[in-house]
Amino acid sequence: MKVEEIKKKMQEELQDVCDLKALNELRVKYLGKKGLITELNSEIKNIPNEEKKAFGQKVNEVRTLFQSTYDEIKTRLEEKELNQKLASEAIDISLPSTKVSQGAPNILEKLIEEVEEVCMSMGYDVVDGPEIEEDKYNFEMLNIPKGHPARDAQDTFYLEGEEILLRSQTSPVQVRTMLKGKGEVPVRVICPGKTYRRDDDDATHSHQFMQIEGLLVDKDISLSDLKGTIDVIVKKLFGEDVETRFRPSYYQFTEPSVEVDISCFNCKGKGCNICKHTGWITIAGAGVVHPNVLRMSGYDPEVWSGFAFGFGAERMAMLKYDINDLRVFYNTDLREVKHFDRRELKSDD
Repeated sequence: MKVEEIKKKMQEELQDVCDLKALNELRVKYLGKKGLITELNSEIKNIPNEEKKAFGQKVNEVRTLFQSTYDEIKTRLEEKELNQKLASEAIDISLPSTKVSQGAPNILEKLIEEVEEVCMSMGYDVVDGPEIEEDKYNFEMLNIPKGHPARDAQDTFYLEGEEILLRSQTSPVQVRTMLKGKGEVPVRVICPGKTYRRDDDDATHSHQFMQIEGLLVDKDISLSDLKGTIDVIVKKLFGEDVETRFRPSYYQFTEPSVEVDISCFNCKGKGCNICKHTGWITIAGAGVVHPNVLRMSGYDPEVWSGFAFGFGAERMAMLKYDINDLRVFYNTDLREVKHFDRRELKSDD
């Protein structure tokens, strides 16, 4: 077949191509190892010498023409195919979307963050410490020596003999912080974290729970400073109309010690099931730091004084979010995370 005949046939077939598969077949037919244009090169040996140059130029022209036409058609077909694919796979955004379930902030973390924020606004630092603790920090340096009956109420999990244990309170963090102060600088910290005690799990008890403890050590600190601090925290959590009161109590690491009550935010002190018809709800233990605790941590009780308080995060959250079973904080029922403060809902309405 002569060069001109191949050129004419090539042009006709390229113009009739309608898809990429057919176009690729033509590329093989003309430029493959046994393609028509490729085979023209083998004809050169049969061409007289004086015509070989002109023949070779024509073959190259046909090859170049095919390649340029091929590239142009390929680009057009690829664009057409892409547009068809986009059209067939288009998403109709006018249709309603599939509802995706959204999570909610962890109730305990939310409450702890609220307490942290109000305490930090009063100059407190948020500190943490090890959950695997030494007996001397968890008990002895808090004025609870070995054999003291108060240890029975905080029976915890021992890991190595009687010296290494899972902390039964976050108070060891306070001790460690005071030791770092070396009896020379004021301390103002809040210590939230996990604690552990050997207890039977039920609606109001758990072997693992969250505590939020606070400590302030400075000069000329009294019980009235503690009362003012507690007032600020509870009003932030439960509302500005909530009142606080102190009742005498006993803790080994504070003297004097108090139980902290708040006026019932549900019945406004009239009496209901939440406050057991007393008008008051106990939420925390607190007191002035015992001189022995100050002394063991390097602070001279004749110069320094302070106060400490401790909330149970679960207890506070159960009151604030109207939850009647402590175990919902730790199970896997996602419906439980939808608890909210009904009082906040009313205010939004």
